[in-house]
Amino acid sequence: MKYDVVVIGGGIVGLATAYQLLKKKPGLKLALIEKEDRLCKHQTGNNSGVIHSGLYYKPGSLKAKNCINGYKMLLEFCDQESVPYELCGKVVVATDDFQKPLLENLYNRGLENGLDQISKLSIDELKEIEPHVNGIAAINVPYTGIIDYPAVAEKYAEKIKSFGGEIFLGEKVVNISESNGDSIIETSKKTLETSLVINCGGLYSDKLARQTSEDVDLKIIPFRGEYFKLKPEKEYLVKHLIYPVPDPNFPFLGVHF
Repeated sequence: MKYDVVVIGGGIVGLATAYQLLKKKPGLKLALIEKEDRLCKHQTGNNSGVIHSGLYYKPGSLKAKNCINGYKMLLEFCDQESVPYELCGKVVVATDDFQKPLLENLYNRGLENGLDQISKLSIDELKEIEPHVNGIAAINVPYTGIIDYPAVAEKYAEKIKSFGGEIFLGEKVVNISESNGDSIIETSKKTLETSLVINCGGLYSDKLARQTSEDVDLKIIPFRGEYFKLKPEKEYLVKHLIYPVPDPNFPFLGVHF
């Protein structure tokens, strides 16, 4: 089977990519391949469902620009397609004097990224909105929200099919080779030929990339996270998303609620 584009990966990145391509280029012959028997079985279906606003990223960086643009595009898509979300807001809390300048830097970075509605909170102001949080300073980020990303992804899949795209589940990519300028993708069930392969394989995207070139100097190191659910009778303890000040010595945000 010959396609204009083949997207590898049925998480939200692969689905959003396929959706945008078909939206911008009607009639494009596109296929999306997912190795699992359903979409969103990995990272997309196992995360805290936060809509990030671009607070943390270096102003002017590609990550900051993409986060801010992606935030707007996500809300616009959800409004158009009636996918529910909640802009509950987030507080980032400093718990000692060492964290206060880091919190100040984060506040300034947010302003530089265009988040002009963020605000500093005193201890009393923090207690007003989060009575059960202890800290010495905080910033309030009203843009941040929560959403069911698998629901967003399923809506993308629905739109992809309505645009004429094809989604193949339960097909693991076993080899990618080149023939006469096209890519030949062998899955566990079939062979596809395409002019363009887009690798959205998540934690396995580096391994997929190495099937096309031995010169790929890239390795993904995954981190495993754990999630705990509040009992219904304790949900009153948390009114917003609550984050610590990021530790610059670690590549993740720490324990958050």
